[in-house]
Amino acid sequence: MSAHPTSGGAVEAGVLADLAAASRILAARAVVDGFGHVSMRHPYAPDRYLMARAIAPALVTPDDIVEYDLDSTPCAAGAPKGFLERFIHGEILRARPDIHSVVHSHSPSVIPFGLTDVKMGAMFHNAAFLAQGVPVFDISERFGETDMLVCDCAKGVALADSLGDKDIALMRAHGSVACGPSLQVAVFRAVYTEVSARIQHWSHALAGGGPITALSPAEGALADVPNQTAGLRAWDLWRSEIREQTGW
Repeated sequence: MSAHPTSGGAVEAGVLADLAAASRILAARAVVDGFGHVSMRHPYAPDRYLMARAIAPALVTPDDIVEYDLDSTPCAAGAPKGFLERFIHGEILRARPDIHSVVHSHSPSVIPFGLTDVKMGAMFHNAAFLAQGVPVFDISERFGETDMLVCDCAKGVALADSLGDKDIALMRAHGSVACGPSLQVAVFRAVYTEVSARIQHWSHALAGGGPITALSPAEGALADVPNQTAGLRAWDLWRSEIREQTGW
């Protein structure tokens, strides 16, 4: 038996370029810095996914993309070192067939909502997906005191369980995950989760701790529909910026 899972097949160069560009977009939008990663499900094999090797997001190129199975084992012998927390991606993709892309980040405006009793809300229409609720994954509840890293399948399963049927989950004292039915939507959600969090901080300050009128679940469901299409003009803008910088 092979020591490595079989590949799901060759992937078009443009797909790999988009995934590499997604890392750079997230860095340019201050969602990730030297840490963080984005994955996408293999377009022809739902039990495989693609993600960059362990490298700073702003430096990712199409040649850095590695294929994994859902156990987060690389499909190629001699594959470069992967991210320690790649299990986040494998287990969420395993648990949620509707998800095709996952972003893990430590975006600073988001982290406080995993440390306090203040619930993250959808502050404006571009963050409509937040209106359905944002669960908090506390790794200590199942694993006690740890280094806070989702570094194996069991911890990835626990995170996926906390995410449930939502699009965003916070990770206490760590960061968050943003998920979507496509790479473009997942990146959009990761960016606007950070933006909405900043707006919520400002709104709380203006309100002096009083109530804030965020989007209701019904408003969020309605507003998220156009975000799946017209809202993705943001991706076209961000992608064009990376293309101008890199040529791919």
